Amino acid sequence: MASENTVVLGAGESGTGAAILAKCKEGRVFLSDFGKIGQQYKNVLKNFEIEFEEGRHDRERILSAGLIIKSPGIPDSAPLIKAAHEKGIPVISEIEYAGRYSNAKHICITGSNGKTTTTLLTHHILKQAGFNAGLAGNVGSSFAKQVALEEHDIYVLEISSFQLDGMFDFKADIAVLTNITPDHLDRYDYSFDRYAASKLRIIRNMTEKDSFIYCHDDPEILKRLPQSGIRPTFYPFSLKQKMEKGAWTEGNKMIIETELNKFDMTLEKLALQGRHNVYNSMASSITARLLDVRRESLKESLSNFKNVEHRLEYVANVHGVEYINDSKATNVNACWYALESIRKPIIWIAGGIDKGNDYSQLLPMVQEKVKHIICLGKDNSALRASFSGSVEHMYETESMTAAVAYAYEIAHSGDCVLLSPACASFDLFKSYEERGQSFKETVKKL
Repeated sequence: MASENTVVLGAGESGTGAAILAKCKEGRVFLSDFGKIGQQYKNVLKNFEIEFEEGRHDRERILSAGLIIKSPGIPDSAPLIKAAHEKGIPVISEIEYAGRYSNAKHICITGSNGKTTTTLLTHHILKQAGFNAGLAGNVGSSFAKQVALEEHDIYVLEISSFQLDGMFDFKADIAVLTNITPDHLDRYDYSFDRYAASKLRIIRNMTEKDSFIYCHDDPEILKRLPQSGIRPTFYPFSLKQKMEKGAWTEGNKMIIETELNKFDMTLEKLALQGRHNVYNSMASSITARLLDVRRESLKESLSNFKNVEHRLEYVANVHGVEYINDSKATNVNACWYALESIRKPIIWIAGGIDKGNDYSQLLPMVQEKVKHIICLGKDNSALRASFSGSVEHMYETESMTAAVAYAYEIAHSGDCVLLSPACASFDLFKSYEERGQSFKETVKKL
């Protein structure tokens, strides 16, 4: 178990939850946040009598810890983390720490795109089937906090590459890898191989009793599987070919086959429509069948699920123009799926903090479907260089009000205005949620 002298770095949902668990299990913990701590988290820390500091790091105290639990937003390259490593202090993630105290079954879902939708859909299916299932990781409330205060029989965990980097002994019972495409490369010294290796940590420590569900249509996953030395049972899913077991499509049907026999459902009855969402539904359905969710219950859940906010979210139809909020598309691949799913001429609002994006894969889609591009960001040079000449017009703006005003002016009945930035939001907004909310509020004023 962890040392009595545990330090938590970062006081967001993850860090506060880890501090609560440390307090409950060890009796003593210190939390440090270099920024300002949100009032809701400050109240929780005070309520649990957890000692904390904000606006600074007491370096001497932190580097005398027996264990450091690091929030995923803090990179390994941070000087304090480097100093901890040099001193031999273990630095782990909240997921790793909570796993030490959890006897539940863990369903762990990662991938560059689709992981949030797949996580929420899987949790929805299990809850409707009567499971005592918790939702945690990148969504829901902190995994560590739930382990401390409301232990569940099973957890559905969305796990980012940053969280996986701090995972060592933790093990998934069922692991899902939706895809591997370039994202967050700025955190991995712009090395796609390092980023991909981080994603494959999801299968770390798995045994032949465990299950690994992955997209067989993703060349990067297939290329790396032979090197990964994994032992769990494979359940691939594909839209391109039939699988011996796993999931595939035949005509207008999705087929799921596990040791518990076949399950099928017509694609039209799925709540989540679009090619990318068939993948998400396949991954969730394999998981459900491995846990013996009844066919009738699974069909009902797949047909009544409400999708995640800010992901291809319908906002309004104004004078025959459809407005879609896809603010959660913070990388090129997520944006590709958005463009691919829309069957109308597109006015595309894009831009923000470029994370080393290669826009070339979007070029054919843009040339085929996009009429105008509205660049929403402080530096739009990469977008301009990639798409200038491929669309009728490109506009530049640094405010959502202006972006939506441009779109309203140039759109015609039958068009679709799509906010799908392909970039992080931090140049103009605090988060992709704030960006999406701003879009929705601005559209509703039209």
